[in-house]
Amino acid sequence: MISDFNDPELSGKYLGTITKDFINVSDILKEASYQVRSRKFSQCPIFPISKEEQPIGQLLLGKEEKKLDWNYYITYVDEFIQRKLIAEDLLEEFEKNYKNPDEFCCLFVMDKEFTSFVYIPFPEE
Repeated sequence: MISDFNDPELSGKYLGTITKDFINVSDILKEASYQVRSRKFSQCPIFPISKEEQPIGQLLLGKEEKKLDWNYYITYVDEFIQRKLIAEDLLEEFEKNYKNPDEFCCLFVMDKEFTSFVYIPFPEE
């Protein structure tokens, strides 16, 4: 499900739990991505995910309430620039590499040993 263009460090440990969760939340994330783009908030929605609470974005789906392994947040590339997680001079490169949001979900995975952008294809309808 997760293609080979992702970070090679994305071990089976992460792939398994991310994929298992993603199957259950992909429709919600796809709709949220569509709403962000259609309302012109951003053309690059990002979904930070973490097992612990974290400060990036707004909580969209809590792992406890939805029986998930990960908490799902929603934000935009602007917050990553404000927090200096993406350098302003690299914004154009980020946008160029950002995958089609109708087809892929941009996750920002945050865990103790791993922090990275991960693109997961939305399931075919």
